[in-house]
Amino acid sequence: MKIFAIGKNYAEHNKELDGSLLKPEKPVVFMMPDTALLTRHRPFFLPDDMGRIDYEAEIVVRICRLGKGIPQRFAHRYYDAVTVGIDFTARDVQRELRAKGLPWEMSKCFDGAAAVGEWVDMAEAGDIDRLPFRLDINGETVQQGCTAEMYYGVDELIAYISRYITLRQGDLLFTGTPVGVGPVHIDDHLEGYLNQQKVLEFNVK
Repeated sequence: MKIFAIGKNYAEHNKELDGSLLKPEKPVVFMMPDTALLTRHRPFFLPDDMGRIDYEAEIVVRICRLGKGIPQRFAHRYYDAVTVGIDFTARDVQRELRAKGLPWEMSKCFDGAAAVGEWVDMAEAGDIDRLPFRLDINGETVQQGCTAEMYYGVDELIAYISRYITLRQGDLLFTGTPVGVGPVHIDDHLEGYLNQQKVLEFNVK
């Protein structure tokens, strides 16, 4: 199983981090190991040696069939379910690595960094290009977005990635986060909603 993730896919989030609304010339793609996966409401254990850890809520789709060089018009055939996930980021580590011009995967790839909620079949979820979602922490909404706001939509991302890397059943695609990222703390309670359905819930330890 491979975990793909997309950076800089929402304008206001780009401004939040880098002060720019510019759309990347191509999708910004990075990968995480399967050891980063956090499922089944298991707690997220806050690393004690990586500095500030930020939440980044996003839409995640599940690949359901083998594909290589997938045309965008057929991309919808290659995923069967969607949920809300959280791409945790060691922000201090990321800034240090970026400042040195180094790859910043180590700020994204640590154990438990890719939290995934319960899957919703695409037949029930609705239009993948107009899916609203949000993240609540301790009962307060801290992030909300809609896939309509993404620079690169799900089908376009699948077509792009599959030009270079073969997709397989069970692979996951994190599609990027909207504005509103921030730090998590011990004893925080996180809840993710797709439309108005709660699909993600766990605690920080």
